Amino acid sequence: MKKLSIILCLLSWQLWSQNEQLAQNYFDRGEFEKAKISYESLLGTQPYNSLYFQRVVECQQQLQDFQSAEKNILERNKQYQQAALLVELGYNYQLQKQPEKAKKYFEQALDKIRKNPNEVYGIATTFERHVLLDYALQSYELALSLAPQMNFNFQMALLHGQLGHTDQMIDTFLTEAYVNPQNLPLIQNQLTRFMQEDASVNFHETLKKALLIRAQKNPEVFWNQLLSWFYVQQREYGKAFIQEKAVYKRNPETLANIINLAQLARDEGAKDTAKEILTFILENSKDVELLVKSNCYLLQMRIEVAQPTDLPLITADFELLLKRFGQTPNSLPLQKSYAHYLAFTLQQAAAAKILVKQALDLPLNVFQKADLKMELADILVLEQNFNQALIYYSQIEDDLKDNEIGHEASLKSAKTSYFNTDFTWAQQQFKALKSASTQLIANDALDYFLLISDATVADSTQTALKSLAKADFLNFQNKNQEAQAAYEAIAKGYKGQEIEEVILYRLAKLLEKTGKPADAIPYYEALIAQFEEGIYNDEAQYFLAEIYRTFFESNTGEPAYLATCKQKAMAAYEYVILHHEDSIYYTDARKKFRLLRGDKTQ
Repeated sequence: MKKLSIILCLLSWQLWSQNEQLAQNYFDRGEFEKAKISYESLLGTQPYNSLYFQRVVECQQQLQDFQSAEKNILERNKQYQQAALLVELGYNYQLQKQPEKAKKYFEQALDKIRKNPNEVYGIATTFERHVLLDYALQSYELALSLAPQMNFNFQMALLHGQLGHTDQMIDTFLTEAYVNPQNLPLIQNQLTRFMQEDASVNFHETLKKALLIRAQKNPEVFWNQLLSWFYVQQREYGKAFIQEKAVYKRNPETLANIINLAQLARDEGAKDTAKEILTFILENSKDVELLVKSNCYLLQMRIEVAQPTDLPLITADFELLLKRFGQTPNSLPLQKSYAHYLAFTLQQAAAAKILVKQALDLPLNVFQKADLKMELADILVLEQNFNQALIYYSQIEDDLKDNEIGHEASLKSAKTSYFNTDFTWAQQQFKALKSASTQLIANDALDYFLLISDATVADSTQTALKSLAKADFLNFQNKNQEAQAAYEAIAKGYKGQEIEEVILYRLAKLLEKTGKPADAIPYYEALIAQFEEGIYNDEAQYFLAEIYRTFFESNTGEPAYLATCKQKAMAAYEYVILHHEDSIYYTDARKKFRLLRGDKTQ
């Protein structure tokens, strides 16, 4: 009998769930008569369910059966005595264009708050749901005047924002952030949204002014940290660093935020600021982990712009640092960085492998081991020891299946098969990775999947694809001149064919990688002109904008030249915004476009 009862309960729940979904589907499709009947049936089984009641009334209002809606609201109010139903009555009259009657019930709802401030929760929420924002704000303000211990800062700030009250919104958000720091991430998300969506300079200036005033009146670390966050949003890393130094002077226990700022500045191309920050860390920290990271970042920046004559000194500095910090788990980033430098810059793969294998003998956690195994596998690929590399990638996949590192190993495994021209197996792996949780990995996998598919359809012998895989492998090996020659040969041999789009993109990225962004511009422009509907159109527009923005921000050249660079950068960013809303570069393009337009602090 127990089993039978359980089965009957499960069947009943399943039927109820299906009926609810059916009712919602009717509602979403605008079939309000059917939706009303379905929700009335559901409400009959669960009379306390406020959502079902709300949907019944909304259906009646959509069908302009306002009398039935009023009757239902009055009956429910008589039965449950819910103050929020007064708002529903007023809204029902507002829909009938009877503002005086609507106002009467809205005022009655506010009177309920005067008698019991706790009524504000249901009343204000109902006003918000019907986009009666002024009344919602009035409800919160009224409740606070009667019960100051209540806190509606977050809700009121959002309402001020929706009503266009920028100053009040900022002030209320900042008050809430200071009073309840645990809500800071939510508040920062909201402020970021306004910074991205508000096209006026005024919002940024107002927010900066409000932060500076609070920092002056109340010189606490909290405001320095929030100012640092603000300047990071504006890509003003030097100003953010000033705030972080102020934080550090008052709390010299940690430099974690400053190292993160250095990495961000470096990634965003603010190399001079990054160097300044890293030098500050080296001068002020005794933390081995921070010192190792800072030295690694500085060496990596030197390697990126190094000439052959610079390499002996860089090698010597690596050796000195390894001698200073030793081969311990704390110096792992340094050991890995040096191994990568040996293999990919000096082409000393054997020495690099020895260094990585020595590091693997240290007492490490699973993530540290995976990181080193990934580096070792990359070096093995460099040497064309593809099978051995695949073994290490597989080990990482098995150890960290549902982690981003595991997905990255899967992607590298697929690329290894691609380099080895095992396109059938590579295609299967890329197909599986198209749904990876990490967007960059999923996009990369999709690009290769489409590349192999399209190239195979165009040429069943895969001749062009094999040539491209070999060129890509030369690129991976950092044999840049050979890779460029190989790409150019393919472009010449397959001019006008679909694979030319891929070649143009590869050539542009290779030239950027080798420090020749100006030489990359013609390839991006050719890609945009010849393949307007191609898969690399958004990338070409975005990276073209990045090059011109960098030229403009370098402030080297005649004013007319700098103005042209700015205009071209803005035009390319705007193209991404207008034509590629689904691009992973969309948000960044919009942000940088507005900064160039002048929507930032000065």
